Amino acid sequence: MKIYILSENTAVSPEFGAEHGLSMYIEALGKKILFDTGAGSLFAENAAKLGVDLSQVDLVVLSHGHSDHGGGLQKFLELNSKAKIYVAKTAFDKHYNDSDKDISVAPELLASGRFVIAEEKLVLAEGIELEPLAIAQPKYKINTYGLQMEKDGKLVPDDFLHEQYLTIIENGKRIVFSGCSHRGILNIMNWLKPDIVVGGFHFFKLEVADNVMDREYLLGAAKLLQEANCSYYTCHCTGLPQFAFLKQSVKDLEYVSAGSVIEI
Repeated sequence: MKIYILSENTAVSPEFGAEHGLSMYIEALGKKILFDTGAGSLFAENAAKLGVDLSQVDLVVLSHGHSDHGGGLQKFLELNSKAKIYVAKTAFDKHYNDSDKDISVAPELLASGRFVIAEEKLVLAEGIELEPLAIAQPKYKINTYGLQMEKDGKLVPDDFLHEQYLTIIENGKRIVFSGCSHRGILNIMNWLKPDIVVGGFHFFKLEVADNVMDREYLLGAAKLLQEANCSYYTCHCTGLPQFAFLKQSVKDLEYVSAGSVIEI
């Protein structure tokens, strides 16, 4: 398996652009997969620099309905005429950040006819599975960090039921891709039992420098992540200070940036 990081908050060198967003291109089991499209067209620009031909992508997974992951969908539709795009049922609902800013994915894109609504587990190809997990009960508390959704004309805390996860089973390993782990990385570990995780952990709102409760929470999370006997490639919403803090306790934890290429 080969994973190319097309969009991320940081870059491996000045040659690649960076943004608050995430996009990954995956070659596995004879399939070419795009996981998220970042906030705009940057993923396509970085793909060209990495020699990735997006017109040949076989399928797309949108991890959840936030614009920093689905903002490049229109650009992808312009570049690729064949791939189906798998989204959760509520991915195109209205979503807002903690400042009431609209961070929704453009619903008019549905008119393209390229989208597949995933309401239950789907086998996209042999060894490639999509897990919405909308009805899965969390073992660990889910923190919204102020993220919101619109319901009955009002803003309420996001339930993150628009989030889904990609699992690829290759060479006896379960590799799970999660965009932001809004439903909690510890819950995802508990539900999917991965050997390798790639994606964001959404810890960047936690203050590791001067907030005792946040530090204690991260220490507890690090302990469970270390005990899981799993390898982690994290990025985006994990946060760089939070990554550095986790890295002290989690041995097999790496940070990946735009321009990174991972071989598993």
